[in-house]
Amino acid sequence: MKRVLVWMSWGVDSAIAAYLLQQEGYEVVAGFMKNYVSDSGNCTTYTDAEEAIKVSKFLWIKIISFDLQKEYNEKIIEYIYKWYQQGITPNPDVLCNSLIKFDVFLQKAMELWFDYIATGHYARIVKTQKRKNDKTIKKSLSRLNASSFKLLRWVDHNKDQSYFLSWLNQFQLSKSLFPVWMYTKPEIRTLAKKIWLPNATRKDSQWLCFIGNIPIKEFLLKKLPKKEWNIINTLGKVVGKHEWAYFFTIGQRQWLCLPFKAYVIKTDVKKNTVVVGEREDKNLFEKTICTTGRHRIEEKHKLPTKILAKIRYRQEPQEATLKQDKNKNIIVVFKEKQRAIAPGQTIVAYKKDECIGSGIII
Repeated sequence: MKRVLVWMSWGVDSAIAAYLLQQEGYEVVAGFMKNYVSDSGNCTTYTDAEEAIKVSKFLWIKIISFDLQKEYNEKIIEYIYKWYQQGITPNPDVLCNSLIKFDVFLQKAMELWFDYIATGHYARIVKTQKRKNDKTIKKSLSRLNASSFKLLRWVDHNKDQSYFLSWLNQFQLSKSLFPVWMYTKPEIRTLAKKIWLPNATRKDSQWLCFIGNIPIKEFLLKKLPKKEWNIINTLGKVVGKHEWAYFFTIGQRQWLCLPFKAYVIKTDVKKNTVVVGEREDKNLFEKTICTTGRHRIEEKHKLPTKILAKIRYRQEPQEATLKQDKNKNIIVVFKEKQRAIAPGQTIVAYKKDECIGSGIII
């Protein structure tokens, strides 16, 4: 019997993932990660743990708690602070998945002799055989090298989470299961109610990964000081004040506190200025994106190649071309101009429904 360690959050998706694996005959154990604890009243770590315990008791499965605060601080929190100070906006959820859930948590599972980890992510993993002339097969007879794993979009594209999983590698995919891949979100809710899960009606989280109901500005203020300075419009006129430029990202409207609608067009953390304009300001639109920190999940594609790509989670993938410029930088050129391209965010590439890799926007 294969053993699976299910990352058990407080949510319904991971609970259903554990239930489905039980039905398939796996030996299922729940794993709860304590990654961040704060004195703030918004910190939900302990209430989340209580919900995870309730679900585990209901399913009659053992639950193991992992204190990963040290690893999370080193790999995620310090990274977030460092990038924001430079005026760069990273994506915490992408980082959490690749560096915590599918790295540290996966390592813990392997040390405890689990065959797989599982989560309630909305995505699909497909195992395929490599081509017979693949050099990797000739060099190795191992099952992992003889097979490849593809990351595909979820059946319900409206809530597909392959964007957040785009940094995963072949080993991580080979050791991971996404049991809810065949269900839409309403079907997951219906099944949870049918089997009387204790968290069947609890709302989905919209919070910063692992930190809970804490606004990003409040989180940043724990370490980054305020320094008031000017908000200016595209004509250079001072229209307001802000508390520090690194609190803002391109396209943002929140926290400007201006008596009129405005959106962040540009920030300069060295001069501590924030430039604002209208929502459709031409300076917010661009076709070409240069990338760094590039990652491909499996196959290396010959450039240039046609792809679909998106620069944020909720965006539907757009037509684009992946190519190399004269300086050998890997760039993405969209067919249509994209709005509010923010440095530090993740751009994800697809071939039809297959996620083929990602990069960091610079």
